[in-house]
Amino acid sequence: MRKLRHEEIPRPGPDELKSLKRHPVVVVVDNVRSLYNVGSIFRTSDAALVDQLHLTGYTGTPENRGLHKTALGAQDTVPWSYERDPVLLLSRLKESGYTLAVLEITDTPMQPSTLEAAHFPLCLVIGNELTGVRDELLTISDLALEIPQYGAKQSLNVAVAYGIAIFDIVRRYRILFAR
Repeated sequence: MRKLRHEEIPRPGPDELKSLKRHPVVVVVDNVRSLYNVGSIFRTSDAALVDQLHLTGYTGTPENRGLHKTALGAQDTVPWSYERDPVLLLSRLKESGYTLAVLEITDTPMQPSTLEAAHFPLCLVIGNELTGVRDELLTISDLALEIPQYGAKQSLNVAVAYGIAIFDIVRRYRILFAR
């Protein structure tokens, strides 16, 4: 076994990336304070080939150079938009046929690995580092996805939790649709 050099790892170039079919998952990032977390979310979204990131509330956008340190260029490869009010955005997405799923600990949890074909296209909502997803977004969502916790802590860093959840979601989509 040997570790591959950077140039040996097959990756799509910018033109090829534009022509790839993205996974039918959009992500709403609401009120995430840390630019490092937002940059990490961009980088993970690139790796998972999500359709789009929607930044809402006071979440930082790629115009802020502090985000670039952890995004490592993914701010240029992931389609994104900014909208201050996530309620209006989620309403539009729901009207367009998206299932709205929050990544949150609730009384009706569901693991991403149990998603069904009817749940796609999917909108995943992630929230603030300390307070999680806002209650007003919970009330308009269709389901809550949760990552099992086996230790003493009840939650993970938002960017880490997102990474686990989005890859479970993409894996499930690829199984369901044999992609």
